[in-house]
This record gives sequence, C-alpha cells and structure tokens, in this order.
Amino acid sequence: MNINNLTRKKLKLFITLLGNLIIAVIISIIIYFILALFFENTLSNMVCRLNYDLYSWIVYNRDVVVYIYIGIVLAVIIYKFISKYVNSINEVYNSLDLILKENNETIKLPSEVNEFTEKLQDIKNDYITSKNNAKEAETKKNDLIMYMAHDLKTPLTSIIGYLTLLNDEKNISKELQEKYIKIALDKSLRVEELTNQFFDITRYNLHTMPINKTELNITYLLKQLIDECYPMLEKSDLKCVLNAPDKVNYLGDGDKLARAFGNLLKNAISYSYKNTVIEINITEELDCLYITFRNKGDKIPDYKLEKIFEKFYRGDESRTSTTGGSGLGLAITKEIIELHNGKISVKNDDEYIEFDIVL
Repeated sequence: MNINNLTRKKLKLFITLLGNLIIAVIISIIIYFILALFFENTLSNMVCRLNYDLYSWIVYNRDVVVYIYIGIVLAVIIYKFISKYVNSINEVYNSLDLILKENNETIKLPSEVNEFTEKLQDIKNDYITSKNNAKEAETKKNDLIMYMAHDLKTPLTSIIGYLTLLNDEKNISKELQEKYIKIALDKSLRVEELTNQFFDITRYNLHTMPINKTELNITYLLKQLIDECYPMLEKSDLKCVLNAPDKVNYLGDGDKLARAFGNLLKNAISYSYKNTVIEINITEELDCLYITFRNKGDKIPDYKLEKIFEKFYRGDESRTSTTGGSGLGLAITKEIIELHNGKISVKNDDEYIEFDIVL
C-alpha cells in the first residue's frame, strides 16, 4: 500500500469515527429528551425512593448528568469502533499464516479491511509461484548434475580403457595404437567440453556477464563461425548459407556475440534434418539489425517452445553422452542479446525452426 492510499485510509477511518460519534451524540440527546419529557416523573420517583441524596444531586446538577451521559455514550461508541478494527487487524494478522500454506485456500477478510484481501492473495499466489519455480529450478539443476556426472564417467571410462590397452599390450600394431589414441583424444575433448559447461553453470549463477563493446563486422564474425563449424556441418551432411551484405558494422562485444551466434548455429546443426541447408540472414533497417537463423527440423511442441530460453532447459529429452549439453546455451544466448539491448525470439512451423534477433 503506497503513501497516498495509506493517507486516504486514515482519512476514511477518521471520517467514519467522527460520523459515528456525531450520530451517537444526536441519538443520545434525542433519547435523553424523550426520557425527560415522558418518563421524568417516573424516573425521579424511582431514584428518590432508592437514594434521596442521589436524587438531590441529580436535580441540582442536571447539566453534569447530561455531560456524563453523553460521555458514557461516546466512550461506548469509541470502544466498539476500536474493537471492531482491532479485530479486523487480528484477522489480517491471522491471515498471514495462510500465505505460507501451499494450498488453494482463499484469503477472506472483513469488509472493513477488504482492500487487504486482494493484496494478501496476490502475495500468497506470488509466494507459491516463486516456491514452485525454485523447486523446479533445483530439480532441473540436480538432474543436470546427475546427467553430466554420468556423461563425464562415460568418456573417462573409455579413456582409461584405451590407455590401459596401450600400456598393457606391447604388441599392438601401429594402426591400432593410432586408432586408440585418436579415440582417447576425442573422449578427452568431450570431458573438456563438459567441464567447461560446469564452469558455465557457475559463472551464470554467480553474476551477470560483463560486456566490452568494440566496432565489429557482424558478417565477418558469422563467416568465421561457419568456417569453425565446418567439420560439424560436414559430419551431418549439412550446408550453411549466409545471406548478408559484405560489411555490417555494429558496436558490441565480439567474444560474447560470437558465443551467442555460435550457440544458435550449433543448436541448428544438432536439430537439423540431414542433407538440408541452414540459413543465416542479416538485414539492416534504420537503426536496427535483424539476424535470423533458420533450419529444417522436427516441430517443437508449444510447451517446449515457451521454455526454450530457460536456464537448464533441454528441448531434447533423450540425452546422450555425445549430444547432451548443460541446457544453458540458449539461456546464455538470450542474456548476451539482452545485454546488447536486443531481443531474441523463436518460432516454429511444421517444417522450419527460426530464431530471430533484433539488435
């Protein structure tokens, strides 16, 4: 509740109390005069019989009696008014326990403090949502660690096995030696990649990535990335076509943007049909730069598409030791784009997957 609302609430309470007091005084005076007009003799005789001294004092102090009478009425009204709002405050206080209960029980408060009901209900809903999100994130992270521990163990087992063969078998042919060394090297590189992913998780959770902006040629940057990914493209029988002007200048962090674009390109390679073309298009309009990554692949269900940029989320639920990632690639890509005051979105039809970037 902001200061203006609080002030209005105080003013409303004051006006309500004042109105009640005025009405009570008027009613009590009317009742007093009705009693004095129609029942004065009866009441006087009754008091006189009970206590003559009290009767005498009342006769000679009629004004004081009126003030005492009105004072008692006002005290009762103020007590009832305060009790009513104290009870309402107690209701608000007791309802705070409901916030911590993860159930669908609706918070209900008296009408006098009805404006608190919606706010407390919103707080409860936000609390439940935050707690559920935290549980989901923790589950994803635990699953990730378990999967990656398994993925680390698999190549390490192979490395140890092949190195043991090379060490124990003295009569292995040169061809087999080269083959085993090549396999051990590939598995070692996989271990390095997975280790780097663990570092990514730590960096991503500890702080926001800093950026150092310099003048870049985005076209040249993307050409370099395509060249670096050529072995991956060739292995999957894919081609990558860049449709862009020869020079597209942009002020940004080259290392971070290379990582973001690299994540998108590797993602496209991983989820493209074989013997298809990955398209990267760059267009410039006014002060904006539009970059699109487009590839042919299986349709992504809507529920996965909504979570595709979430941390630790992997669209491919079938994990393997060769393709399993940390689930951070697209999340980090989104952060890098947003650090450059840009936007990234994804759309998917029955044939194409498309990531659109605006810088």
